[in-house]
Amino acid sequence: MLPNRPFPPSPSLRPARALLALACAAALPAAAQAQSAPPLRLPSVVVSATYTERDTFEVPASIDAEPARRLDRLNVNVSETLNAVPGVLARNRQNYAQDEQISIRGFGARSTFGIRGVRLYTDGIPASMPDGAGQVSHFNLETADRIEVLRGPFSALYGNSSGGVVQIFTADGTATPELRAGIAGGSDGTLRANLNARGVAGDLDYNLGVTHFETDGHRAHSAAQRTSGNGRLRWQLPGGGNLSLVLNTVNIPNALDPLGLGRAQFEQDPRSVAEVATTYNTRKSVSQQQGGLIWEQPLAAAHSLRAMGYYGQRDVFQVLAIPPGAQASPLSQGGVIDLANEYGGGDVRWLWNGQLAGAPLEVAAGVAVDRQRQHRTGYENFVGDALGVVGRLRRDQIDRVESRDLYAQASWTPHPDWTLSAGARRSRIDFDSRDRYITATNPDDSGTADYGQTTPVAGVLWRASPTVHAYAAYGRGFETPTFAELGYRNDGGSGLNLGLAPARTRNAELGVKLRPDAALGMEFAVFRADSRDELAVATNSGGRTTYQNIDRSRRQGAEAALRVDVAPAWQFRTAFTWVDATFESPFLTCTGSPCTTPDTPVAAGQRIPGVAREALFMGLRWQPAETGWQAGLEGRYIGEVPTDDLGRDRADAYAVFALSAGYTLDLPRWRIGTFARVDNLFDRHHAGSVIVNDGNGRYFEPGPGRTFLVGADLRWRAR
Repeated sequence: MLPNRPFPPSPSLRPARALLALACAAALPAAAQAQSAPPLRLPSVVVSATYTERDTFEVPASIDAEPARRLDRLNVNVSETLNAVPGVLARNRQNYAQDEQISIRGFGARSTFGIRGVRLYTDGIPASMPDGAGQVSHFNLETADRIEVLRGPFSALYGNSSGGVVQIFTADGTATPELRAGIAGGSDGTLRANLNARGVAGDLDYNLGVTHFETDGHRAHSAAQRTSGNGRLRWQLPGGGNLSLVLNTVNIPNALDPLGLGRAQFEQDPRSVAEVATTYNTRKSVSQQQGGLIWEQPLAAAHSLRAMGYYGQRDVFQVLAIPPGAQASPLSQGGVIDLANEYGGGDVRWLWNGQLAGAPLEVAAGVAVDRQRQHRTGYENFVGDALGVVGRLRRDQIDRVESRDLYAQASWTPHPDWTLSAGARRSRIDFDSRDRYITATNPDDSGTADYGQTTPVAGVLWRASPTVHAYAAYGRGFETPTFAELGYRNDGGSGLNLGLAPARTRNAELGVKLRPDAALGMEFAVFRADSRDELAVATNSGGRTTYQNIDRSRRQGAEAALRVDVAPAWQFRTAFTWVDATFESPFLTCTGSPCTTPDTPVAAGQRIPGVAREALFMGLRWQPAETGWQAGLEGRYIGEVPTDDLGRDRADAYAVFALSAGYTLDLPRWRIGTFARVDNLFDRHHAGSVIVNDGNGRYFEPGPGRTFLVGADLRWRAR
């Protein structure tokens, strides 16, 4: 990566785009020859908790499967879908230089960029790195079928940093091949355009699509563009097996970063930008390409195998607002970050459906290996009096992390009313950093850190009646520090903070699921997670944040969800979450910037920042048929959110509403859908998200006021 280039679309991205375009073109002849069939509906099965397809009603865990897209949405950000899932706080930061914020039952809330504490997957391929850091910017909703969200103890079976699991799955090709195109536009220069081809041609099932999104931004200095592509080609093999090729790509060139706002500026002008953001032209560019192969093959005697391998590249270039004075120290690593990532791995899994003592038994066991190599360079963000440019080299290192995991899980039904489930995962994560920037005043900072943990989990499902199921589950999880959190020592010295320990969690859950009939479904769960060695901020100095372990923390609460058809054409749903997330032991932290030594006590019982205690979603939808008129009303309430460990400020609670309406016309070979949508219907001033523990007190990221969106979706079906 050349440090002074304006980061145009990566050359390596162009072959991926060409491949997608070629595949779309190739799909058209197959579409023209296929026979018509009724549209496919979303299946009610999930795979996230058991590694096998199972109805959510039969899983001893809190898990939801949500349709990834809906006609009356922008269909760009996963928060559009996850807002309706209990236990999940998903927030669009209105800042595409940073990823969305996703936390599950309070896990992951402290992340100021990227996603921590929650494991991410696309079609079973990890979207989280071995150190636990992840992104959802390459999740393509237009090609997706569903998003699964797993909460609670069973997420520990996914290893490091699994406070919860979010998986997106590409939709199957339609029996009648289709070519889809969509466009939507609205307030703040928002535009989304997409093209998608899906269908079946002989033994080949295909779904390929490209989405382009751009916005001027709700705030000043927040314009962005994002182009993402996703494709899956699946071949049927002899003996009932299949081979899937999954390709996805994302390109975000020069997304402007408006940073957060302090309380006074947030109240006075929520569309404004922090002055330093324009002074340094803070911005970020991302280019990622990833591919994976998945082979699934049934064998004799109810055995089957699944093997997956993947490889990807992700380049990140970011200009920060660190003043030159803070870079005067010979140990400073500059104000420009340039990362070149290569990552890959594989997973081999054996599954067996048999019997134990004459009762059904399912067993899954496997091994997974994931590796990441990151070339991290840092530069000064000034040259003379010119700011926001690439200056002298101040950091050059090669970081490697590797995880090696063994896992096994079994589900046994000794009686029709009872299913017992248990499993364990043994994880080993090795960090290695090789310093290549060594001077007389900047010593060799190379080092290693190794972590290992076994995470067992067990659960029981009791079928109290055909319509009422109850369950209990318990497990242990862990979360290592990421490379970003290891990056700086909290004693002011050079090198990695290799003294950090992984957080370890004991996680318990009780729940009830009710399905009195096809028109009504209810779920309720209570949970508690006690953690040791929780990661928290130690210091803020010179634009750098360092971390420390604190003894104990706790996250406990309750979730409830209801789905009901109140009339033949009316559907109502609601999801409520209450989370009490607190530090259970006292510790010292910093109170400002610069701060090189923690000196202010945080009392036991202080709320963990970034976690809303209450969250409520309600939605009412009128849809007499798949075609014709439809309308919807949604409301969302988020309780107040502490902004830092000391609780010195809080984002106020707020409620926002959205109203949508549309019309779908079905013709012999065409389906045309149109919609109009108004978000934040009553123009409520609110903080859509917060930057936890920001050293400059710029905690608030304003949510947009009243916005408008209109769009159309076209589907051409072969005869």
